[in-house]
Amino acid sequence: MPCSYAAPGNFRTLMKSFGMRSFFPILLTILTIHLQSQAQDSSHVSHDSTANAQLIATTRLLRESDSLIKADAAAKAALEEQIQQLSSNNQRKKELEQQLLNIEQADSLKKARQRERILQMKAISQGIPVAPFGDTLFRVYNKLGPFKPSDRAANISRKLQLIEKDPFFSPDSITVVPNENNVDVVYNDLIIQTITDDDALWLDQDKTQVATAYAATIRKAIQQEKAQHSVQYILIRLGWLALILVVLGLIIFGINRLFRSLRKRLVREKDRYIKGVKLKNYALLNPQKQLGIIYSALNIVRIILVLLVLYLTLPLIFGIFPWTKGIADKLIDWTLSPVKSILSGILHYLPKLLTILVIYVVTRLLVKLVNYLASEIACGNLKINGFYTDWALPTASGIKFLLYAFMFVVIFPYLPGSDSKVFQGVSVFLGILFSLGSSSAISNVVAGFVITYMRPFKIGDRIRLGEITGDVIEKNLLVTRLRTTKNEEITVPNASILNGHTVNFTSSSKDLGLILHTTVTIGYDVPWKQVHELLIRAALATEGIQKDREPFVLQTALNDFSVAYEINAYTEESHRMNEIYSRLNQQIQDHFNEGGVEIMSPQYHAHRDGNASTIPPSYMPGNYEPPAFKVKVDHKP
Repeated sequence: MPCSYAAPGNFRTLMKSFGMRSFFPILLTILTIHLQSQAQDSSHVSHDSTANAQLIATTRLLRESDSLIKADAAAKAALEEQIQQLSSNNQRKKELEQQLLNIEQADSLKKARQRERILQMKAISQGIPVAPFGDTLFRVYNKLGPFKPSDRAANISRKLQLIEKDPFFSPDSITVVPNENNVDVVYNDLIIQTITDDDALWLDQDKTQVATAYAATIRKAIQQEKAQHSVQYILIRLGWLALILVVLGLIIFGINRLFRSLRKRLVREKDRYIKGVKLKNYALLNPQKQLGIIYSALNIVRIILVLLVLYLTLPLIFGIFPWTKGIADKLIDWTLSPVKSILSGILHYLPKLLTILVIYVVTRLLVKLVNYLASEIACGNLKINGFYTDWALPTASGIKFLLYAFMFVVIFPYLPGSDSKVFQGVSVFLGILFSLGSSSAISNVVAGFVITYMRPFKIGDRIRLGEITGDVIEKNLLVTRLRTTKNEEITVPNASILNGHTVNFTSSSKDLGLILHTTVTIGYDVPWKQVHELLIRAALATEGIQKDREPFVLQTALNDFSVAYEINAYTEESHRMNEIYSRLNQQIQDHFNEGGVEIMSPQYHAHRDGNASTIPPSYMPGNYEPPAFKVKVDHKP
């Protein structure tokens, strides 16, 4: 019966074919194949199920088509028989001939549609391959009894593997035997495969023709597989292996010799080729270090070449023997798959890459335009009402930052892997880190922009920030740097400047003049007009005080024992204010002592009970002589 051959566990039939001499190899093979089948992945099971369903549906369509063809053929035969029995002038005969013509036309159209549909189904359903020795011998397209196409293909492969292991195999033992409505391909008493009408329908051939072709294919495949395990075949392959190893050794020897000669030539001509690497006046690499780097690079290239030769040779070595050919195929696949994947990825990524390049080029052109306009405004060549020149560069920096940020946002979807969950997760993580770690920096940047447009000071101004007084030497979006009168450089964050108050000594000194002021306390016994005159004369005699703007005196307090007089004088030299203050105090002392007026400090109280005056004796009336010395002026702040 057809179903009796298909059971892979039919040991009675196997025993009749091979005998006890091959029982244990067969048993071992069966166990190995069983373990391999148990280890198949669930994805293969799903794929086989889909393929089986497609093949069964196509087989059903082929049966329907064949039944329709047979029915149409029977109907046409009946009509032709009736036509032959009627006379040539009979009206009934003409009607039957017209009816036959209509049937043939409809049958032709129906056959064309059916054939087109069958071809479409065959293109989708490729069949289950039978490949017991690696290469596909033929394909199984339909089921037989309870066995699906995948089950039939697996059973045929197992049987062919068992037959190949039979040491007494004879190609003539594989024959084609008719079996009721089917045709069997058998080996001795073992049925290898049964060819049914459905199999013939798939191939558009007769069952006997299909079975004969399959039998010839099986004989040839088993003979080739056995030849590959013969002693002569193994010796020939060993010879090829030895030849490949010798060639490999010669190639590696040649590579090593080539690099040794290169090293010797470098040593001989190092003074000619090795000059070191200099960056302007800085020696980045001296000749000895440069030679060492070249040696290391040559050694790395040598190792890469040797590994590349070994990797390219290993597939040849493993491909010599059939039982290691799978390793060679895997090595080649491991090599070619990444290369194909990379090339395919680059090819598919080219449109996005061109889009990124266009966006980048447009952004760069806009940045250049912003730089040009900023430089023109900063130089005063381009004037905009209400827009100061010192706003140009900071504004340009902000606009460029926004342009680059916008460019990144637009480019981001075109980056490789930007739509993957990992890429998005890393982006979110980096964004959180940036937001947490840059809060103070961002506040300083915002404060820098606010300070820029507030214009409380500019480079070179002398200012006071809290308790710090100095000249502004640098101003950027993050910090402001000052140099004090003691040549100390102090860095102040912009956020601190924005939160505090700023005193600018320079901004109005050229137009209005900076007013320097100091206070002295004089007793009530001295007329205030005399004090005013002495203070004004002392201010006008001070170097650095403007002579075209008359100083003025304010009486700021009437204390218990003295009057507080404040002298106010104009100067344009705000950067010398400390020096001018010192000279002003010196002039006040000289003029008051010369005029015989005693200066009372805020904490000094003189009791006029006969005590001596605090005026130095040399300044007493009749004894004063102007000091004959020169003061060396240091104009450094």
